[in-house]
Amino acid sequence: MPAEEASGIHCRLDELLADRGMTLTELSKRVGVSLVNLSVLKNDRAKAIRFSTLTAICDVLECRVGDLLVTAGGAAGAP
Repeated sequence: MPAEEASGIHCRLDELLADRGMTLTELSKRVGVSLVNLSVLKNDRAKAIRFSTLTAICDVLECRVGDLLVTAGGAAGAP
């Protein structure tokens, strides 16, 4: 079972990075979080995220938490 199904949360990091023309490597440098940890988050394998990390990612991507993390049903467009 994919992590997204297990937690019900989907991370939209790929889409947000693409919209901004930014690489995961660039985000890693700007946020100060390892590439491995961001990759885990991006691939919906994270079990937790620190608020400070979440805030830093949102600051760099100029988005809100709800733009980055959505419920699995919300990711598919279901109510």
